[in-house]
Amino acid sequence: MHVRRRGLGAAAWPALGRLHGTAARRTAPELLPRAASRTPTPTPTPSLKWPLSALPARTHPYLLLTRLDKPTGTLLLLLPCTWSIALAAHTLALPPATPLAYTLLFAIGAFVMRGAGCTVNDMWDRRLDRLVDRTRLRPLAANQLSLFSATSFLGLQLLLGLGVLTQLNLPSILLGAASLPLVALYPLMKRVTYWPQAVLGLTFNWGALLGYCALAGTLDWAVVGPLYAAGWCWTIVYDTIYAHQDKADDLSAGIRSTALLFGARTLPVLAGFSTAMLACLAAAGHAAGLGPAYYALSLGGPALLLARILRTTDWESRQSCWTSFAANTWVGALVAAGIWADYLWEGRWRTRMRGEGEGEERARGVGGRADPAVS
Repeated sequence: MHVRRRGLGAAAWPALGRLHGTAARRTAPELLPRAASRTPTPTPTPSLKWPLSALPARTHPYLLLTRLDKPTGTLLLLLPCTWSIALAAHTLALPPATPLAYTLLFAIGAFVMRGAGCTVNDMWDRRLDRLVDRTRLRPLAANQLSLFSATSFLGLQLLLGLGVLTQLNLPSILLGAASLPLVALYPLMKRVTYWPQAVLGLTFNWGALLGYCALAGTLDWAVVGPLYAAGWCWTIVYDTIYAHQDKADDLSAGIRSTALLFGARTLPVLAGFSTAMLACLAAAGHAAGLGPAYYALSLGGPALLLARILRTTDWESRQSCWTSFAANTWVGALVAAGIWADYLWEGRWRTRMRGEGEGEERARGVGGRADPAVS
């Protein structure tokens, strides 16, 4: 049966259909005019700097796959580990050599597992990456590596990660293994929710639990719970800034993120998450009995730096977003510095008090000794 389309010419109906389809995909309407108006930044061909560039050419795709040329992600993964390691050392009154040794071990683990996470991410996203200007030249997206080669390489990375993990105590081994489902799950989240950064926060801050457990053999949830929550809030901040780099491409590719969700409200929302991070850090410090050095460096420093980052970021500039994202390593470093400062000061105070106490005991021993001449 032929249905006459009243009021519109036949040529207008396909255009109307396309308009309807476009409107149905507009999940962040307040963001579209700004994202569409942004002038795309040309994406340079990926290249490695010396000394990485001096390695054999056949290794370059693997080095780029693991983001070896971009250490910011490794530092962001490592920093929550350093927080909890120093907190455990403070609580247990361990000598500084112990947390330093564990920090080195966790640095190796962060390097390996961040690379493994990038490999998993690019394996899942190899087709989506071709639709995003900034990621279209990644090795898997650009067909410089096969999926089989990436899978084999991932097996090697996980084997190395397991080697690092087995240096820890049994509770820590089990706790570390429990994070693997989150590592595998994260790349899928951008397809189903506007909160993939929330899952990344759970994954990237696992070290806030693992570092403490590695030294203490257990978890003091009054301390590590708020610390983990602080790291989660922090991840929402820096990864939302990161996601603003690709928001125009993400809209057309169907990729979801908090950058699209927050849109024009990004600044006040991230200010709220920054405040929540600082509140959680204060709660962790109170539970651990930390002193003024911690609150000055670990709360005061990040508060000022986060305020500056949020105030100066140009949300429509890819370069500005990258710079602000990378500056978050200093936020995490300040938190670590405050914990270490308090830990070292407390250790010095304990040593001094112990020395004074031993001196008093010796004095009492001398004073209480019987005089042979009298007896």
